[in-house]
Amino acid sequence: MRYALLLRGINVGGRHKVSMDRLKADLMELGFRSVVSYINSGNLFFDSSEPEEVIQRTLARYFDATYDFPVPFIIISAATLRQEVAQLPSWWQDDMAYRRDALFYLPEADKAAIEAETATWANDREQLYFGRTAFFYCNHNQADYLTSNYHKKLLKARFYKQLTIRNGKTFQKIIELTVGD
Repeated sequence: MRYALLLRGINVGGRHKVSMDRLKADLMELGFRSVVSYINSGNLFFDSSEPEEVIQRTLARYFDATYDFPVPFIIISAATLRQEVAQLPSWWQDDMAYRRDALFYLPEADKAAIEAETATWANDREQLYFGRTAFFYCNHNQADYLTSNYHKKLLKARFYKQLTIRNGKTFQKIIELTVGD
């Protein structure tokens, strides 16, 4: 099975440095196959025949033993991503939108609380969709973005550290490198 491994909060502002080359090599030593990465912000892809729970435990032990800072992560199977993409609303496909973000839930995320807190953010300019692995945000107009609920409230939200965020372009690359296309 093919998996996406998404890390949170690494290689940002010179802090929590993780070498993608070293990480790819280490993942191969752990038994993962066909390991590739995309950009330096923690998007990795690999094949494994191990059950997802075993992969989760293996990666958690590896990150704890290797880095002196926390490395929150989520793994998502190709099958789960395929289902997620099939359910996305048509507005998510609008490449001309000013801002499209996929906000992936980390394992400890309280999805119900996140949905309850953010559901009020949607309006005639901002659209939200709550999926299985993430919630998806879209704003079509650059002029509206700085006054948007998303822009004003996300960083202050209680749940912010329970997410790892990818923009629309990176999300499309995640799909390509996990599911194929």
